[in-house]
Amino acid sequence: MYERKIPLNLNCGLDLIGEVLYGKWKIRLLWFINEGYQRPSELQRKIPDASRRVLNIQLKELEEHELVSKTIYAQLPPKVEYYLTDFGKTLIPVISALGNWGDQNEERLRKVILKK
Repeated sequence: MYERKIPLNLNCGLDLIGEVLYGKWKIRLLWFINEGYQRPSELQRKIPDASRRVLNIQLKELEEHELVSKTIYAQLPPKVEYYLTDFGKTLIPVISALGNWGDQNEERLRKVILKK
């Protein structure tokens, strides 16, 4: 069983949201599920740089944090679809605001990121 080496620090809202959204692909997964891409294969096509394993882990974590839920259809082959919960939908305006900020500051952000 996995045991954390660093204890959780949940003293403020930023700590909480960091714990829930920490993961390279989680924000994109939420955004794409909101746009209607619900099947794991669709999400994999939208995020080709992510491995299927990592996407599955991050989808499971989003599910554990009650931001997404999934429907499993009893058919062969099995079909799974993800959707945002009502709680998950409350994050979409926040993600949109972050994306707009990134778009407005794209040039400056590229400079500082590529400066490394």
